[in-house]
Amino acid sequence: MSWRFQLLNKPYGSVTEGPVWDGESLLFTHIAASRIMRCDVKTDEITVWREGTNRTNGLAHDTAGRLFGCCSGGRAILRFDPDGNNVVIADQVEGKQLNTPNDLAVDSKGRIWFTNPWNATNIDATEVQELDHRAVLCATPKADGSYSVARVETDSTMPNGILVSIDGKTLYVAESNSEDASIDRELRAYPIRDDGSLGPYDTLHAFGTNKRDAQRGIDGMCLDREGNIVATAGWPQSGPGPLIYVFDPKGRVIETHPVPCIRPTNCCFGGPDRSTLYVTSAEGHFFKAETDMEGWALFP
Repeated sequence: MSWRFQLLNKPYGSVTEGPVWDGESLLFTHIAASRIMRCDVKTDEITVWREGTNRTNGLAHDTAGRLFGCCSGGRAILRFDPDGNNVVIADQVEGKQLNTPNDLAVDSKGRIWFTNPWNATNIDATEVQELDHRAVLCATPKADGSYSVARVETDSTMPNGILVSIDGKTLYVAESNSEDASIDRELRAYPIRDDGSLGPYDTLHAFGTNKRDAQRGIDGMCLDREGNIVATAGWPQSGPGPLIYVFDPKGRVIETHPVPCIRPTNCCFGGPDRSTLYVTSAEGHFFKAETDMEGWALFP
């Protein structure tokens, strides 16, 4: 089945990201405007859902439906409470300020796995990187409601999209280094051990390292009900172009679907039967496409 992408709004002119389905509507972020937008899936009408998010990028729910986000401008993980409060969950690791959190995934134990690269476009020019790494971190809930934050891997140079498998035993990470074309862009799978630590990763897919013709690796990802990884990747200047990739859990490419934009950034399934894929882009698009797949997420 070929997917036909329908444009739901004219491009905002800057990055849209973080699409999530909350059971009734589709939320996504307009980073530069510090807004979370809401799409009514019955009418496709898009409205402002929350303002003042300080350049929040990725969004994710926990099992209870609480919404968390990667606040790049505030260099923190936030919880967006129904009363309008934006609550800081984590803003430090190893006694130093976070970089610019990018994307996150919450598991059934309430742990928030998130990528912590450095993206200077989402912060004030006076900000400095305090950490000497750009890695995957995990915020683990404690009995008193606070979170402890720890680095969980030492392999990444610019981690981006992140997912926890349906069974909670694998962490998928997009190593999407955008500053050094000699470093391979990869889709990685880290086993999650019983104690919450990660084992050595397997490379499920590599996008290549050619400096002149470097392909753009994965940005954002979601899961279908079969555990397949649906990912945004690619750009027009090299490789097969802007695509939605569908990988099986072992990394085999099952299918690809061209997206009518320069750089697709993220995607998620939504709608009553979760068969509609919603896609954001670096130019600020918001698309939908009817698919023959059924999406999966921790909530609802």
